[in-house]
Amino acid sequence: MKPRDRLRIAMQKSGRLTEPALELLNRCGLSFRQSRDKLFCFGEGEPVDLLLVRDDDIPGLIAQGVCDLGIVGRNVLNEFKGIAGDGGAALTEWRSLGFGRCRLSVAVPHDMAYNAPTDLSGLRIATSYPGLLGAWLRENSVDASVITLAGSVEIAPKLGTADVICDLVQSGGTLVANQLRETDVLLQSEAVLAGPQSLPTDERGDMVELLLKRLDGVIQVRESRLLLLQTSRTTLDAVTRLLPGGPQPTLLPVAGQPDQLMLQALCAGEVSWRQLEEIKKAGAREMFVLPVEKMLA
Repeated sequence: MKPRDRLRIAMQKSGRLTEPALELLNRCGLSFRQSRDKLFCFGEGEPVDLLLVRDDDIPGLIAQGVCDLGIVGRNVLNEFKGIAGDGGAALTEWRSLGFGRCRLSVAVPHDMAYNAPTDLSGLRIATSYPGLLGAWLRENSVDASVITLAGSVEIAPKLGTADVICDLVQSGGTLVANQLRETDVLLQSEAVLAGPQSLPTDERGDMVELLLKRLDGVIQVRESRLLLLQTSRTTLDAVTRLLPGGPQPTLLPVAGQPDQLMLQALCAGEVSWRQLEEIKKAGAREMFVLPVEKMLA
């Protein structure tokens, strides 16, 4: 098989997305053997290889055709698309992956009066995302200076190099430590599977479709739970009305007990103790909540 007959996925070499991305791919049935330089992972079971690079390089590698897909933050993908212009327009977000969640926000010093984006007019804003910030400033008719920094954006106001910042926020602890407060959210971000708008027409296209189906199966059941319980036919309606959202439950007869039914329900998300207690009050018993490992529709 020729090298480019194999699907190639770019992903972060090291960082907060690396381990969750590898775990997700493993759950999709993919396993890899890492090269000595730790920059390439050869797929052992399926014709899928990994290229381990800096996250900022991933969109460019996809646009250039070096890689077919990439696992990257939405913030990085959208920043590239905004700066690259037509060169980034062909890239799209195929799936949101549910990890690495954060937000790109404007933050101002605690003692600064702030009511609306127009209060930023005439100020200096430090950021690592000049494309996204510039677009937001234009949308809000704000004339401000954008100062591009590669890192340590949060200390720019203390150093006197900027008045406010626009940076990624997770818990907000870093902002508090630097006497900053969040004011506006420009983008809700998480890890995404990015790629060209059209799939390859050769064997790689078939592999992309297979990967997307497996990803859908893994993502759909990641937070799902399988609820098993017994109930009588007379209390079935009351119990069913309290079930967490999901497909219609499956009902099975209980051997030797014609009035009893075994109910099996796939629940989208966690099932809390309070929910279980309410379902039990409605007439359920012998209740089990089980994790779901895989699902193929």
